[in-house]
Amino acid sequence: MSPYSGIVLLTFLVSGFLIFMLAISRLFGPRNITKTKQLPFECGSVSVGDVRDQRFNVRYYLVAVLFIIFDIEIIFMYPWAVKIKELGFAGFYSVLSFILIVSVGLVYVWRKGVLNWND
Repeated sequence: MSPYSGIVLLTFLVSGFLIFMLAISRLFGPRNITKTKQLPFECGSVSVGDVRDQRFNVRYYLVAVLFIIFDIEIIFMYPWAVKIKELGFAGFYSVLSFILIVSVGLVYVWRKGVLNWND
């Protein structure tokens, strides 16, 4: 047997399950389409206007980028936490320097007021 046979089998099982669930929902799901149900709906209210005409505050994008940065930091720390005994003090000091660099970035962003939403 190939070492990839498990992955291939899982792919076929997941694909089959997906097709089965879509077919079941299509066969047994409700089909009473009304004009109200076809309206665009977002966050509990009907959308007004075109999205391209609306202006968003740049802080939304800054917070999204910061979330991605700190999320990647956690992703980089997970393998270190798993192999901490094998890495020893050298690994500890390298991750400590990594956390220090990211913390300096957090302090910089904080002092710049990016995280302040009261303005």
